[in-house]
Amino acid sequence: MKTIGLIGGMSWESTAHYYAIINRETAQRRGGLHSAPILLHSVDFAPIEALQRQGAWAEAGEHLAGIARRLQGAGAGLIGLCTNTMHLCAPTIVSALSVPFIHIADPTADALLADGLTTVGLLGTRFTMEQSFYADRLRARGLTVLTPDVGITNLDGIIYAELCRGIVTEPSRQIYVEAIARLKARGAEAVILGCTEIGMLIDDSVSPLPTYDTTALHAVALVDAALRHEL
Repeated sequence: MKTIGLIGGMSWESTAHYYAIINRETAQRRGGLHSAPILLHSVDFAPIEALQRQGAWAEAGEHLAGIARRLQGAGAGLIGLCTNTMHLCAPTIVSALSVPFIHIADPTADALLADGLTTVGLLGTRFTMEQSFYADRLRARGLTVLTPDVGITNLDGIIYAELCRGIVTEPSRQIYVEAIARLKARGAEAVILGCTEIGMLIDDSVSPLPTYDTTALHAVALVDAALRHEL
């Protein structure tokens, strides 16, 4: 099994879920006491978040590309970026690598298409919902992508002010449920939890639509990729 390189800490709350899912999935597939060989670089999120607010995506991309190169140099056989929003910088990261980079949107699209779905709602930070980098990758696979028509600021605020700090509240859950209900009324057949923290707040038990949790889908895809190359 190849060593999985993870760029995490954005936020550490969701990166902890990556670590658990990857190791549980590896143990289930390989049995016994097997766990996943992982190299994790967990960043200080505050400077990254500041670059997001400044729109300094090129600078952020170069910083993350440097981390990816160091993980590759330390022996990582593939790289995963444990955040949806920072995939805006994915081209810069990919250009720095000679090992595979597993894009978070790809296993999400695979799962939706395997289930026969074509029209999906996308929730995430305002960067993910308002900019085209994420939705365009899904559209390239033939999916119709809907984003919320109202309440983007509230949805974004809940992520940064609450979920990234490990805070989960019922009023915030209801704001997300209402946003999903509006997407359903516009024709969405399912909803992508397009921020790695949203799964802390929303799942199928409360959502008006089937949920596709990018954290879980991406983590499993990383195990898939690592196990394609048994050592």
